This record gives sequence, C-alpha cells and structure tokens, in this order.
Amino acid sequence: MSRSRDVFLVANSTDELGGVTGWTHRTAQLFTEAGHRVHTIGVYAAERKMALPDPPVCPITALHPAHPVTPWAPKGLRDRFRIAERRREAARAAAKRRAVERLSEIFRTARPGGVVIVSQVWAMEWVGEADTTGLRMIGMSHESYDYSRASHRYRWIKTHYPPLDRWLVLTEEDADIWAGDGMNNVGFMPNALASLPELPSPRSEKSVASIGRLTDQKGIDMLLDTWALVAPQRPDWRLDVYGTGEDEAELRARCTALGLDGSVAWRGRTDDVPGALAASSVFVQSSRGEGFPLALLEAMASGVPCAAFDCAPGVREIVRDGEDGLLAPAGDIGALADRLLRLTGNPRMRDAMGDRARTNVQRFDEAEIMRRWEELFALLER
Repeated sequence: MSRSRDVFLVANSTDELGGVTGWTHRTAQLFTEAGHRVHTIGVYAAERKMALPDPPVCPITALHPAHPVTPWAPKGLRDRFRIAERRREAARAAAKRRAVERLSEIFRTARPGGVVIVSQVWAMEWVGEADTTGLRMIGMSHESYDYSRASHRYRWIKTHYPPLDRWLVLTEEDADIWAGDGMNNVGFMPNALASLPELPSPRSEKSVASIGRLTDQKGIDMLLDTWALVAPQRPDWRLDVYGTGEDEAELRARCTALGLDGSVAWRGRTDDVPGALAASSVFVQSSRGEGFPLALLEAMASGVPCAAFDCAPGVREIVRDGEDGLLAPAGDIGALADRLLRLTGNPRMRDAMGDRARTNVQRFDEAEIMRRWEELFALLER
C-alpha cells in the first residue's frame, strides 16, 4: 500500500467539454481510490460544460467564475489616456491576484509530501505565481511536441516548465524529442483506459463514428472532405458525428455544400460514449494534432476498429497500423478515405481488427498507469 499524499490536479478548467477534463476527473477518482487526498482546481468555470461526477469524488474549485479577460497594455501615448481600458486592466489584475492567493491558500493545506500536477500549460501562469513551498511540482502536456511547437504554448512550456520537478508528456517518442530540445526534466505518462465495456460492439450497424469537439484541431472539415470520397462508394453507410463546438454551424454548411446531408448525422454531445460506440462498426479520427487520444482508446476497448490520421506519436502508440486499425499520413484525405473504404467494405477485416484492438488496448489499463504514478511520486521524494 502506497503512502497517502495530498494531490492537487490543476487545469485550465475543471468542467470544460473535452478530453483533458475527462482525464482530470477520472485521475482524481483513481488517486482517491488509492488513498490520496485530492483537490481538483481549474483557472475558470467553462461556458460549454461537461457532465461531472455526481457526487464529486473530491473538492472542485474554479479560481475565476468565467474565462479571465486577456491582459491589456498601452501600445502608444494615446493608449495611456484610455481611462476605461486602464480601469478594466486594473480590475483584471486585481481579480488575478485574488485567484492566485486563493490557490496559495489551497496549496497551504497540504501535508508534507504534497504534489501539484498541472495538466495544461496555460494554468502554469497562475500556479507559477502561487505559493508552492514544500510541494513537488509536475507539469504535463496532453498534446504532441509538433502541435505544441507550432503554437504559442511552446514558449510557455520553455518558460514555465524547466524548473519543475518533472515535465510529463504522453509518449516516449515525444519525451525524447523534448529532451533533445533542452528539457532535462522530461518523462512520459500515457493516458489510461478508463474501462472495458462488458461486451464489444456487435459491429452490425453500417455506421462510422467520430467523437470529439467541433473545432479546428479535430479536423472535422477534413473528415467531411474524406466522407465525400467515401459516401458515393458506400451509399448504405452513415457518418455519425458526435460532439459540439464553435465550428458547428460552419461544418454543417460545409456538409450541405458537399451534398452529404443524406449520409451524415450530427448527433451532438453525448455522455454515453460506450453506447455510441456500440452502435458503430468503424471509428474515424481526423485530427490535425493530438496527444494520447482517449477517444481512440475507448473505441478500441469497444472492439471498434479505427481509421485515423497519424498526426502524433500518441496515435501510433495506440493503433498498431495494419494489426488493430489503419493509419493514414496526417492530413492526407485520399489516404484516410482509402482506409475507411477498406474497413467499411470488408466485414472480415473489421471483425479481426476490432477483436485485436479490444485485446491490445488493455496494455493501457488503469492499474498499470496508477502503478507508474505511484512509482513517480516515490521517486520525487528521494
């Protein structure tokens, strides 16, 4: 039995719809079941909310009631006389100071050996200003090196994460790349498979499922372009798109323009992912960038073979191409269409790959990932 610790899980938000939120609350539950005292903290309360555990397994705190406004700074002499903007900036700065002090007060409740795990880089701006005396500090990223490198988050990582006790990414391949980029405290920790459905999908419905936020990162625009190549050859198949997001109206218009309204169903947000997968025979992921996608883990656990863009080390770590799923070069719409045509046109292949996927994905079960967390906690105490 490992020793009990105080563990603080800090993210951008504790209730925003998305994979990191799901990871946060499932990890909080696992740490609680292991005997740790857990507190989940978000910088803000989200507008587009995910259903949270009821009752919650641990305290949940939002430091701001809504997304904090962007800092303002005068850019010239005229800006210095914009009284309204200066007042708004002063109010923003005061609200942030109150949030940081509240975070410090929470951290001060920790017993010796407490651990802070910051799962998203933006939240480090608040954690970095808080009082973390006596706490072990672990930073995380839930995206690949390439996706971080192409964004402003790269600069935040290089600024905030080198002093931490450990900086965790999701795969060994990405850890090696970050180490080569000068991050000497880097390690890796895969996401865990939350559960294995009692029964796999019967794979009897002629449905291809996509589950994810309707945002640029998830590449649903590319998926629609892909489906425009698949649908004419599979007129009896349907693409079921699960999720909501800011791009929904634009994506629906694109669907109509491509003439796909008859073969694409917009299912909206679902809190029953196993049910959605049980009604599907193939899963597709068209993301531009990923970390270690939980949706792929869940699809494979349901025995649903996957076709996906090979957009990150985490994707090829989960899917063994040609064995339990099919990968296409990132952004190659023709290649992804080819993988979908192969899976939708060959029931024997679907069944064989689906069965192997359900078996292979169990190497990421929660017991193994928790063992690795406990090992890391013990190492950081030495």
